[in-house]
Amino acid sequence: MIQPLFNWRTGLALIAIAIVSGTVFYSQYLARKIGREERQKVEEWVEATKLLLHDTTGLSDKLVGIIIAENNTVPIIVTDEKGHILDHVNLDSASVVSDSNYIRKKLIEFRSQNPTFEWIDPLNPKERNLYYYGHTSLLIQVRYYPLVQLFIVSMFIIITLLALTTSFRSSQNQVWAGMAKETAHQLGTPLTSLQGWVEIMKENYSGEKIVQEMEKDVNRLKLVSDRFGKIGSTPHLEKHNVVAQVSSMVEYIRKRAPGKVQFVLNTRNINEIFTMLSPPLFDWVIENLLKNALDAMEGKGMITVNIWQQDGQTFIDVTDTGKGIAKQNISKVFKPGFTTKKRGWGLGLSLSKRIIEQYHKGQLFVKSSEPGKGTTFRIVLK
Repeated sequence: MIQPLFNWRTGLALIAIAIVSGTVFYSQYLARKIGREERQKVEEWVEATKLLLHDTTGLSDKLVGIIIAENNTVPIIVTDEKGHILDHVNLDSASVVSDSNYIRKKLIEFRSQNPTFEWIDPLNPKERNLYYYGHTSLLIQVRYYPLVQLFIVSMFIIITLLALTTSFRSSQNQVWAGMAKETAHQLGTPLTSLQGWVEIMKENYSGEKIVQEMEKDVNRLKLVSDRFGKIGSTPHLEKHNVVAQVSSMVEYIRKRAPGKVQFVLNTRNINEIFTMLSPPLFDWVIENLLKNALDAMEGKGMITVNIWQQDGQTFIDVTDTGKGIAKQNISKVFKPGFTTKKRGWGLGLSLSKRIIEQYHKGQLFVKSSEPGKGTTFRIVLK
């Protein structure tokens, strides 16, 4: 599933680059073409005004009128050599009336946009007029069109990628849930049989310690099956004492840990902190974190669990004195399949994060880690 998603992203990126590149080149071509036509219009307009001034016969009046009338789009400002404005055409009349500096602002803008036409009166060489012109709305639209298209294409790609990612995650979640439920289903039959055999053994060998230990292991299997059965379903959250839940799991792991590993539970002298939990799933998370800490310490060290409440939130820190996590791996520890162990599927932390964040609407993250000194995982519950 990951490879096709990558190919989709690559394909969409290439399509977007091709579309935008083609549009940019074509729009630039159109802009240059429109720019040449606008300059030609201005040149004709300037020549027409020259003809109007020097033709005393009046024969050119009709031609000049046609040329001037045809230029109803290109804005032009005429000044003398000292910069005094003599005439203007195709400017926004409302802005000219409402803003006394509007024409002067446009003049500064036109100077930076296009080359200036200069006309010297042949009868009076000292008289020199300058013609400045700006861009039409059509040319501005053509030049900004690639940016608009780039925005549209980018939004299309973002929406498509979000849809693909959501679909991918949905499929992944369905696979996870399906595997978990199938595991619970497969465990159900032998577990029921084992419970029956334990009951028979209790009737005949009730005083034997081995029977008691077998019953504990069968109950443990039942708990594991129950946990897997709840994956993929919306759990029923109830108000429970977090301190008691964590304490029982710490005690459970303590009995099964090597003798050189010390456990410290710090609750800041608070025995009860209540929050909404699904006990089987929450216990699974604490168990995973404690086992992960044990694996990191390789048989000796200290595991410290801190529990406290602040601003309406419950915080649980699980700290070990193990080998720590390399910086490049911190962002990967919750990804399915990632593991640095020789054995294991790399699913424990991924499942734990899913349980806390999706089912309990909390947070689970690596608060801190330093190679050779240890790691702290933090759980935040509302």
